[in-house]
Amino acid sequence: MAAPDRPVLLTGASGTIGRLLTNRLAALGWRLRLTDIVPLPIPLPSGATFERADLEDRDAIASLAQGCGLILHFGGVSTEQSFEAILGPNLRGSFHVYEAARAQKARVVFASSNHAVGLYDRSTVLDHDCHLRPDGHYGLSKAYGEMLARLYWEKHAVESVMIRIGSVLPEVPDERMLSTWISHDDFVRLIQSCADAESVDCSIIWGASDNSRSFWRHDARDRIGWTPRDSSDDQAERVRGRVTNDPVAERYQGGKFVTVDYTRRDFAPSAMFPEA
Repeated sequence: MAAPDRPVLLTGASGTIGRLLTNRLAALGWRLRLTDIVPLPIPLPSGATFERADLEDRDAIASLAQGCGLILHFGGVSTEQSFEAILGPNLRGSFHVYEAARAQKARVVFASSNHAVGLYDRSTVLDHDCHLRPDGHYGLSKAYGEMLARLYWEKHAVESVMIRIGSVLPEVPDERMLSTWISHDDFVRLIQSCADAESVDCSIIWGASDNSRSFWRHDARDRIGWTPRDSSDDQAERVRGRVTNDPVAERYQGGKFVTVDYTRRDFAPSAMFPEA
């Protein structure tokens, strides 16, 4: 897989996934234009530049995107927070990224999340065209981002791959993540495939390795030419019994995120909502 011809803008470069992509993609020869609201906490790789910028600064994002053919949008708040904390970076910031992509005719890889569908029961196996059921303000912002991507594809022909990221970790920490885990190698290969595909239109990918316990099934991976090679299955014995004591967290795919500001005394009737 060759490095992209044009520079690649990576937002959220200082975050956990951003640092992973910075090091791994730079090593593959990608010309990275890195940005975050906080300083880069790792050495700047060869061939990369870094500029601090706020996603809410439309002009700054437009300037950073100049000449880029691909934008990896991993910036913004990445945990469950108040709506006011998430509003600026995740909603307004994503709008600024898509406006920049529109101006540059760039492809976008949007870091969506499993929390955009986190209120499905764990017993439900989802396809990529399932109804959105965000499990909090963070998941709601990712559902908004997916709808934004669809709007910009249908009105402006801005291509996007929306990755509903599960758990990008070196290893599985608990039983829930046997379903959601994606290895670092699988994740980097997924990003490479997003860049290499001849066309992606507006595609949704479940960001998980080949896990037999996965909550998720069909997506657009054949279109972009990605097949996960790793699996959580060989880690199952190591994490057996690592669960929470919270019935809400254990019922829903979103896990602990669902429990934040959960005020029902029961569970929402599943029959009220289509399951797939």
